[in-house]
Amino acid sequence: MESISTGNDAASTRQKGDAASHLRDGVSLLFSRWNGLQMAVQNQWGGCDSLQKSQQLATDIFSWLFQSKAMVYLEDLENLLYESMLFSFNTEIEDGSIEEVAEQLMMMHEEYWHGNH
Repeated sequence: MESISTGNDAASTRQKGDAASHLRDGVSLLFSRWNGLQMAVQNQWGGCDSLQKSQQLATDIFSWLFQSKAMVYLEDLENLLYESMLFSFNTEIEDGSIEEVAEQLMMMHEEYWHGNH
């Protein structure tokens, strides 16, 4: 049997694409405002490719949040951010910003899955 696509299917697909785009933009915006990460990039604490590393981190976090079918835990996000800063930028951030960024990411993830973008 052939399935017949309705306008609702196209609208639903477009909405999901818009939601993913908003999530990607939100992650990028959040990272661009994260002082610890921006200091690491500006001072090249991760080497001459620090900017690319920060962009890759944003892409990785977006992909993880976007593709996650299971529950995302705050502690997992915090650990991922901490390890990324440590291994990619040789930086330990102890100002509480990792926890703040992780909380913001959790809120964005929740809004994304509930369609509140």
